[in-house]
Amino acid sequence: MTYLICTTCGVQMDENITQDDICPICTDERQYVNPNGQSWTTLPDLISSGTYQTTVTEEQPGIQSLVTTPKFGIGQTAYLVTGTKRVLWDCITYLDRTVIEEVGQLDAMALSHPHYYATQVEWAETFEIPLYIHEADKEWVTRPSERIVFWSGDRLELADDVVLHRIGGHFDGATVLEWTTGDEGLGILLTGDIIRVVADRAWVSFMYSYPNLIPLPAATVAEMAFVLEDVRFNQIYDAFHKIVVTDAKASVARSASRYIEALNGHVKERERR
Repeated sequence: MTYLICTTCGVQMDENITQDDICPICTDERQYVNPNGQSWTTLPDLISSGTYQTTVTEEQPGIQSLVTTPKFGIGQTAYLVTGTKRVLWDCITYLDRTVIEEVGQLDAMALSHPHYYATQVEWAETFEIPLYIHEADKEWVTRPSERIVFWSGDRLELADDVVLHRIGGHFDGATVLEWTTGDEGLGILLTGDIIRVVADRAWVSFMYSYPNLIPLPAATVAEMAFVLEDVRFNQIYDAFHKIVVTDAKASVARSASRYIEALNGHVKERERR
């Protein structure tokens, strides 16, 4: 079996998943097909090119970031949380022997949403670990594997101190990871871009599509914020290495309120016209 990788989104897939030589992840309105046309590569080709490397960096005790340079695909960051278990959060495409040795043992992987599926099955099979994806996003899996665990409901404990929360929004199964003992016990939330830290690091945002600038409905953002009311966290790490370093829970609440007020204000303005 040949496992193609879309160069635009970085997601790996079976050859028989592609239709009309187009990536099914990128044809969705939340992503995009490269205006220069669809192109593919494979993991062996990426490795043999000698172009890429994935760097593993300690961010603080118990959390490491994994970043590929130069940027490939969407360019997201994955994180390794080392609490009572070693859990990889989200995935990046480039994986070689050096990365495997640096990462060491893993106990599990968990994914926020389909844009970061990358070479997730390569990782799961290499480290011989379960891969957790919310069942609501099952249709977006482009390379099936017995390693994938499709979980249901709105909450799943992967370990005593690692909890997955389905909050929806960007995708039906959009998930965040709560590391309860992170930040010296104050809690860290890893959000992918289900919640995105913005330029002003005291604020966050929520979008249906980031590249195509499609907002989420106000009611959906309100539901996301409501789910997080019972989750304790002081910091947020997002998919692009942006961090809210303190009082992150309050940042989410006030950002959700600002977002909702802005959308509702625009509605009222149209009604006046």
